[in-house]
Amino acid sequence: MVVTSSSVERGTTQSGSTQSNQADTSRSDDRQRSGGLAQRMGGAGSAPVAHETGQGTTRIAPEVVAKIAGLAAREIPGVYSMGSGVARRIGQLRELFPGGSQAASQGVSVDVGEREAAIDLNLVTEYGQSIVDITDAVRRSVTGQVEGMTGLKVTEVNIQVDDIHVESPQDAQQSRSQ
Repeated sequence: MVVTSSSVERGTTQSGSTQSNQADTSRSDDRQRSGGLAQRMGGAGSAPVAHETGQGTTRIAPEVVAKIAGLAAREIPGVYSMGSGVARRIGQLRELFPGGSQAASQGVSVDVGEREAAIDLNLVTEYGQSIVDITDAVRRSVTGQVEGMTGLKVTEVNIQVDDIHVESPQDAQQSRSQ
C-alpha cells in the first residue's frame, strides 16, 4: 500500500502532470533565487550557510538535517519504522550486531539550499491508526525540529507511506515478555 501526501499538498493529481511539472519547476526556481542550487544529500561541495553574522558563518551539512528529520519523525506515535523495504531490511540486520542500530537518517532524503530545506520521508505506520493524523504530526514535528535546531526554513515535507505494520502473534508475545 502506498500513500503519497505530497501530491495532495501541491494540489496535483496523477492526471495533472503538467501542473506537477510546473510546481516542480517553480520550486526549483525558488531554491535557486534563495541562494544557490539545492544540494542533494551526500553531494559534493561545502555545507549550506544556515547562519551568518559579523563574527562568522555557521554551515550545517545535509546529513545533519537528515538525521534531525529522521529522529523527529520517529518520535511520533504510530510511526513503526522508516525507509523503503530494502533499507528497512538492512537496518534490521544492523540491529542484530552488538552496538548496532538503525541509522537515524534511514528513510530520509533532503535537498538543502543556502537558507531552505526540502525533506522527503518514507514511513511504515501501525495498522489501525489514521495515516492522515500520523503524517500531519510527523510533518509538524520535522518542520519544528529542523527549523528550531538549524535556522533553515523548511519549504516542504513530503511523506510516502510504504507499508502498514500489522502486529503478529509472535510480536505480541515478544513485547509482553520484555
